[in-house]
Amino acid sequence: MGLSGALARLAVRATRVLVVEVPGHWATRMEVEHQLLRRGWRPAWTPADADVLAVCGVPGPELSELVDRLWEQMPGPRVRADITSPGTVGSALDAAAALLLDTPHHRTDAQERAQEPEIPEDADHGGHGGMGHGGMDHGEMDHGEMDHGGHGGMDHSGHGGMDHGGMDHGEMDHGGHGGMDHSGHGGMDMAPGGIALAGGGEDRDGLEMDVLHLPLGPVLPFWPAGLVLRCSLQGDVVVDAEASVVDGAGAGGPGPGPAPAAVVWCDQVMALLALAGVEDAAACARRARDALLHGDRGAARAAAERLHRTIRRSRLLRWSLRGVLPLDPSALEHHGLPRHCLGDAHDRLLSRVERIRAEAGGAVPVPVEDGAVPWAVLPELVTGLELASVRLAVASLGLDPHPAVQEVGHG
Repeated sequence: MGLSGALARLAVRATRVLVVEVPGHWATRMEVEHQLLRRGWRPAWTPADADVLAVCGVPGPELSELVDRLWEQMPGPRVRADITSPGTVGSALDAAAALLLDTPHHRTDAQERAQEPEIPEDADHGGHGGMGHGGMDHGEMDHGEMDHGGHGGMDHSGHGGMDHGGMDHGEMDHGGHGGMDHSGHGGMDMAPGGIALAGGGEDRDGLEMDVLHLPLGPVLPFWPAGLVLRCSLQGDVVVDAEASVVDGAGAGGPGPGPAPAAVVWCDQVMALLALAGVEDAAACARRARDALLHGDRGAARAAAERLHRTIRRSRLLRWSLRGVLPLDPSALEHHGLPRHCLGDAHDRLLSRVERIRAEAGGAVPVPVEDGAVPWAVLPELVTGLELASVRLAVASLGLDPHPAVQEVGHG
């Protein structure tokens, strides 16, 4: 018994946590990430990898259903932590750690849970209860301090061969991913087990090609909270897209209000760098974000300076992001985009890091952002991109984390 208890306590030190952010509850999610790092716990990227499901905020009905599906897909021993505010994060994680050691609780959970998760007839099979990119396996990533880097060994060559951690776009098998609504997907055929099959559609030459419908979000690492982007694919190219916000962004209760601008910039930069697989730079952005959030100007300034140096010197990062969603002045005017979107993903990253550096240094006042990116233009912007570039493109735009609409566009 003593040996079993010791092994269990050792296992708890390596707990993996799947974090779900209710739109608007950025502060709770950031505090969870901060506490995970302090405890030596690691983020989980799929339900299969998770020991704890941490729900940040009170989800509305749509997101609640998706969270329940994620919970059903988690293997035991498992614990769910519903965290309603940043101040309760520490106690919630302490309780989760204690419950992980409660053997009778897990025996009861194993006896009561369904042997096979139920797949509703109207489920959209795009990704592990809304995870999108369902084949993305982050389980073997070496995240170091940041626990975000690598992303499964993404291959960025030409952005077309990006692996996304095991995601196989050759056969485009995205099966078994319950979680979203199939509205607008026409006559998509379903194979046994609820796996979506490709339908037919004309390509640009008038020839018929298979069309696969794949939703991204609303629960994805480094993805805007609540965003659902339904992509129609011919081969690996997005030929059409629709965007919406789960629960109309905030139906589950109000968040703490807008985050400080510099904190949001750091968070967005961290997401882009993590997706690009630049581990050290992502860790710098995370440290700058947490320091700004907790009022430690000295630590924020040091992290921002290191972040700036790392990005300016990284040839890998430049090679990875150059050519991802280039936008010239006419494109900005056409789509109604702010000036900070000018250039490609690497240009936008540099611009944002310069702002972070200036804000953290406090030497000169940082001008207010010249407008937010309208979520309604996302479908138009991603149409024509290879699927492997979509998440990098979205992360590079620096989307406002507080959308206030439900249906935001169709491209």
